[in-house]
Amino acid sequence: MADRDVVKYPNPVLREKARNVGKIDSSVREIVEDMVATMRRENGLGLAANQIGVLQKVFVYDDGTGLGVIINPKIVSAKGQQVGVEGCLSVPGLQGEVPRAEEVVVKGTDLNGKAVKIRARGLLARIFQHEIDHLEGTLFIDRADPDSLQYVTNTETNNGE
Repeated sequence: MADRDVVKYPNPVLREKARNVGKIDSSVREIVEDMVATMRRENGLGLAANQIGVLQKVFVYDDGTGLGVIINPKIVSAKGQQVGVEGCLSVPGLQGEVPRAEEVVVKGTDLNGKAVKIRARGLLARIFQHEIDHLEGTLFIDRADPDSLQYVTNTETNNGE
């Protein structure tokens, strides 16, 4: 297991759509291990595979209640609305207010190949939407209120997803 460098904007890989993962083999498990190590080193809440330069539909997350992995994620329902400040490990120092659904249901596969369906609310819903956007080549700056975007210092809160 090794952490990797986080790809930074404007690297074009961040704008590419990731491909579905076929067989979950040792190479996929190694990528996930690297992603977890990288996310933890960077104190992030989530990390999509393309943020380490891998164009596969995988993301890892930890909202403080435990580590999770979703492979080939898809939002199957969304309701409500929340607006909150987001940042991104690939766009360091920049934050902005982003509207998101308050609740989402995400389907995908876990690392063992088992189908998963997760209903997420609040922060976890925000993380899921942020990471799935990454896998589609969309960044939080594309959804943020442009007037709310601002650079912050390390002493300010950074909701790095």
